[in-house]
Amino acid sequence: MHEVSIAKEIVEIVRGYLPDGDNVSVKSVKIDLGDFSNIMPDALKFGFDIMISDTNLKGAELLINHIPLRVKCHDCGAVSTLDEPFFYCPGCEGSKVEIVSGTEMRVVEIELND
Repeated sequence: MHEVSIAKEIVEIVRGYLPDGDNVSVKSVKIDLGDFSNIMPDALKFGFDIMISDTNLKGAELLINHIPLRVKCHDCGAVSTLDEPFFYCPGCEGSKVEIVSGTEMRVVEIELND
């Protein structure tokens, strides 16, 4: 389950942005997660909860914004959202497409408790 190691990296990223001091606590961490990133959201949340259990992030919520798989067609120029990873253009049925979103995973916001 590689989601635990990804959760560990998320925790390290968050720690790098926190102000110094032991009294800082995190309310939530928001991430963008591509639907085609090969990361299972439930497993990532589970791993995150394990990684924060004995830290100043304890109790923080991992909020996931799902980013759909989108492709751009080189034949007709259309940008389309795909529900399934069948890499063709729904508009012209061309097969020359490139992924423009849906594979990413990034921390976008850290919310601190008052």
